[in-house]
Amino acid sequence: MKLKWLPLLLASSVGAMSAQAASENEVELLVGSYTQGKSQGIYRLQFNSDSGRITPEPLQVFKTANPSWLTLSKDQQRLFVVNENGKGQTDVVGRVSSLAIDPKTNELTLINQVKSLGEEPTHSSLSADERYLFVANYGVHEDPGGSLAVVPINAQGQLQPVTQMSSHQASRVNPERQMSAHVHSVVSSPDGKFVFANDLGADKIFVYQYDPAANAEHPLVAANPAAVELPAGSGPRHLLFSKDGKHAYLTTEMSAQVFVFDYADGQLKQRQVVDLAHGQPQEKRAAGALHTSADGKFLYVSNPGKANELLVFAIDPATGELSEIQRRSVEGDHPREFTLSPNGKFLLVANQMSNAIVVIERDAKTGKLGKTVQTLPMDAPSDVKFINRP
Repeated sequence: MKLKWLPLLLASSVGAMSAQAASENEVELLVGSYTQGKSQGIYRLQFNSDSGRITPEPLQVFKTANPSWLTLSKDQQRLFVVNENGKGQTDVVGRVSSLAIDPKTNELTLINQVKSLGEEPTHSSLSADERYLFVANYGVHEDPGGSLAVVPINAQGQLQPVTQMSSHQASRVNPERQMSAHVHSVVSSPDGKFVFANDLGADKIFVYQYDPAANAEHPLVAANPAAVELPAGSGPRHLLFSKDGKHAYLTTEMSAQVFVFDYADGQLKQRQVVDLAHGQPQEKRAAGALHTSADGKFLYVSNPGKANELLVFAIDPATGELSEIQRRSVEGDHPREFTLSPNGKFLLVANQMSNAIVVIERDAKTGKLGKTVQTLPMDAPSDVKFINRP
């Protein structure tokens, strides 16, 4: 009898192991988008971390207006979304939404929504203690322009009305793009003690101390010095800290550069400037998103100008300085954002203007990008984030 049942037991075990392996290889991906066209909001998709392919049919479509940037909580059970609304759109009011992520099914449900008190909120980040959401109101139009908004979050994940606003003086260097403040992103220092607001319209990084104990409604206080000066007309966009927290990298959208800083105790000291354009004409100049690999050895930067490329840099472990090792086409138009898969084998690009997500192979040892695995049609994708629970 034992001999007769043995093949069946083995088959059952193999089947169970195969199912387990398949489930371990499948992770979920959230895609934010602009909804002026066919897109309906946030798409929850299944991604195979072995093949690098996204299942075309969404697991869920969460309908909301212009969810252009997605911010996940540390436990991956909350999703905070900026609704990049403004003048000339169906909803002219900038908003921020809080969503719950079911810990078992990853189903998205709305907790609540509040006004951002500014137009075109384009970026957000959580304070280190996750008590506040810092929102960058870009503000396309000169009036009212851009601002930084502080949104408290209660223990249930509900957003509270904005309690603090900060606006900055524009540089007015570029008469088309810098006649008012345009806060493009807001990030905290690795220790959570400082907050940095990158203002494209002011050509400055504004620095705040984070001190909720002193004033819970106004947790941000201008640091000393209160700003980092950047070249006139450079247009700072996104700031990212290195894995060890000793350096920071900034993209400047208008001058198409990456600034490398040494960082300590709220102070950014410039170490290196890397030119992405290599003498290309102004219309080809841009610098957008940037992310490091999980091991901290490589930096990836998007150039969403007419070049439409990704640049790969090796990071010097001692100095944080960058050495270019590759330029690779994004095979599309306007790479708004991108992300690395949790296993580091793939890089996914949200090509906003060509309406697609492009999946590219990545060599974890060399950092270089390889062949294109998939081009998935999707209307106006703007952000891509993996649900990757600890």
